[in-house]
Parts: sequence; C-alpha cells; structure tokens
Amino acid sequence: MSIKKKLLKNIIIRNILGLISSIYIYFVKYTSTLVYKNESSPYYYWKNKKPFILAFWHSQLMMISFSWKSEKKLNMIASGHSDGRFGAIIAKYLKMNNVPTSFNKKNLSMRPIFKLLKEKQYIGITPDGPRGPNRRASEGIIKIAKSAKVPIIPIGFASSRYKLLNSWDSFLITYPFSKCAFVWGDPIKIPSNLDNEEIKKYQIILENKINECVKQAAQKTNV
Repeated sequence: MSIKKKLLKNIIIRNILGLISSIYIYFVKYTSTLVYKNESSPYYYWKNKKPFILAFWHSQLMMISFSWKSEKKLNMIASGHSDGRFGAIIAKYLKMNNVPTSFNKKNLSMRPIFKLLKEKQYIGITPDGPRGPNRRASEGIIKIAKSAKVPIIPIGFASSRYKLLNSWDSFLITYPFSKCAFVWGDPIKIPSNLDNEEIKKYQIILENKINECVKQAAQKTNV
C-alpha cells in the first residue's frame, strides 16, 4: 500500500488534508480571473428547475465547483474508496453534496442517483472516473441519462498556470493568479430506446463534446 493510501485511510489525516486542500482551492479562485462561455446552456435548466447530468473529465475536478451558479447544490457522484472519501471532504467545503456509490454495484448503487434526478436535483459525474481510462466516457453515464430521461451537459475547464500530475488522469492542479475558463457545451439528449451499439455511439459523442469544451477553454486562457 502506498504512503498516500495509508494517509487517506486515516480519517483524521484525511479531514486535515481535505481542509488544507479546500483553503488552497479558494485561494486560487480569489487570486485568479474566471471567465465563462455558453452559460445559457445550464441556465435554462436552472431557471426552469429541470434536472440534468453535468459531465466533465476527472482531471478537472479541482475547480469545477466554481462553474456552478444554481441555488441548488450539485450532487457529485463519488466512489467509496479512500480517494473518493477524500474528494467528498473537499466537495463539502466547496459547497457540493456527495453521493457515495460505485458503478460496479449496478442497480443497487444507482438508486440514490435516480432518486435525486426524480426530485429535480442535479448530478455531477466524471465519466472517465474513478479509475479510467483517461478521457474515455463509460457507458454508465449514458445508461443513467437514458433511464432517467434527463440530458447530459458537458463542460470543459482550462487555466493559464497549472501542473499536470503523474496520475492515471493527469490531474490538473491550477496555480494561483491564473486565468481560468469554463466552457459549457449544449445539452446532449439521450433517446430512451438505445441498444448497446447505440450506447457506444453516444459514449463517443460525449467524449468529443467534452474535449471540444476543454479545447475552447484552453483557447480562452491562451494555453
């Protein structure tokens, strides 16, 4: 077991590190310039209290909460392992709700997600998480949107000053005094009668849409 995993298994250390991480993230926010594009895409759903699934790459988790401008909190799907529990602590400080679950447990684990969507809440999913492959959308998010009959809205993020970690997802750490850009994509509506081959098609569509948002965000920060 790595030192990182040992530390994150200790609940006291996990909470301390979560607090420190959150303070750093807020410091980045308040020393940086944040710009947004195509906010009309989610605003329609926020204004009319219609649920949707927010989709973005796992590597862009750090700053994503600052894209959210609804009075209702974003409910982030998190795995039950130590990394997921650590992320849940940070999410709490960043004013997001945490929904612990695992896509491996299928129907049982999906109940909280469908319950929230039925209550017209908003769900955040990293379709390449929690284990990868990096920037490859899993079928899980497509199946959820299909069954719940809600759209998926992609978002991309980029910053002018950053470091990419040597992790499976090349996690992006934004530095203070950056220019940060959030680019929203148009809603992706998933037909309710998709077969398995068509689900794969929508996985590729989602990947391309998120990547396009990331590309546009990078252009806005001159990266």
